[in-house]
Amino acid sequence: MAEEQDLSTATDEVIHETVLAWLKDNWRTDRPLAEWRNILVDGGWAAPDWPTECYGRGFSLAQAQVVQRAFREVGAVGAALGGPGNLAAHTILAHGNEAQKRRYLRPILTGEHAWCQLFSEPGSGSDLAGLTTRAKRDGDNYIINGQKVWNTSAHHADFGILIARTDWDAPKHQGISYFLINMRQPGVEVRPLRQMNGHASFNEVFLTDALVPVTDRLGNEGDGWRIASSTLSAERQAFSRDRGIGTLREREGTIYAEYAAEQAIAQEPYTWYPQRAGRVDLALPRAMATGAIRDPVVRQELARLLCLAHAAEYAAASAAATRRAGSNTIVPAGSIAKLTASLIARQASHVHTLVSGPEAMLGGSDGPMDGVIAEILLSVPAISIAGGTDEIQKNIISERVLGLPKEPRFDTGPFRDIPRNAS
Repeated sequence: MAEEQDLSTATDEVIHETVLAWLKDNWRTDRPLAEWRNILVDGGWAAPDWPTECYGRGFSLAQAQVVQRAFREVGAVGAALGGPGNLAAHTILAHGNEAQKRRYLRPILTGEHAWCQLFSEPGSGSDLAGLTTRAKRDGDNYIINGQKVWNTSAHHADFGILIARTDWDAPKHQGISYFLINMRQPGVEVRPLRQMNGHASFNEVFLTDALVPVTDRLGNEGDGWRIASSTLSAERQAFSRDRGIGTLREREGTIYAEYAAEQAIAQEPYTWYPQRAGRVDLALPRAMATGAIRDPVVRQELARLLCLAHAAEYAAASAAATRRAGSNTIVPAGSIAKLTASLIARQASHVHTLVSGPEAMLGGSDGPMDGVIAEILLSVPAISIAGGTDEIQKNIISERVLGLPKEPRFDTGPFRDIPRNAS
């Protein structure tokens, strides 16, 4: 837990100096990574923007960035937050009870537990509330049966955040509950999926009489959709973040070696994500290197791309400022960021195609940049699907931001009476 000293009202300079002094006393590159992470959690510096009763210091996001700056200056390794584990932590913090927070949050910060997200299903992708995975109460447990798909890192996850249907007589959004499931139990089968860009980042998960204790249900029965919306808003915000981890894993020392090994596993599913985002950073250098910059059409489309990218940066900064001010508009802000990321990625793919011409279709060593351009073209369509399709984001923005009337619905009433997978 955090030390008794309260720095939540301290100046940035005081926080910065305090963190540097603490690191001077505690940071050593010859420590095992697990030992260091536990020291980090006990000191309250693993997640300083978390509440003090949850291993944090109650800092604002701006204050947490001051802490991160001090860690970068020293070259110190931080907590294990990232990917699905970050989504699990976000949700447990917001909706978990005290026992769940005590059990699950610390191992997420230390890296002891890896997580995955079990939301989408083969028959209910964009229509997530149409899910049919069943959770049937049986004494102190729920028995889970169904199939999930597009599950990043499920093949090495210890736990998963899962939504399943507990009430088939309630309307579809009201009969869903949220669970924390042990992925290492019998009845959970994980199969990898090969993508058209050659990677295998996702899995499909089959649940056959898998068990979840009642104590691992988040919230009450029927609260699943509300809680899942919180998870999804955090996921959509992540589409505009840099997934780079700097140069820490290139340094020498026991802790750096273990950190590099950890990151090799954690980041493997995301190696193609920069290509999925369109690689805006390559557009202007490629146009200049190939001479395509002299083409007025290329220049116009390139300018359109750079304007979109810079506008997205300013919008993200504005949304962050709104959150720091205590606003609860994170859901539509996340949808705007997600939709913007899709627009930028498609425009970047268009620019790369204009610059490289037919050679953009060549992969491997035969193609431009050893096939990176071809991988961009094959990966960009995914960003308009993952985390909620563009169409879903437009509905959220129109209804929650612009206040437009909701679309007519034909799936009201008890879920068991709604036609599913009908021809």
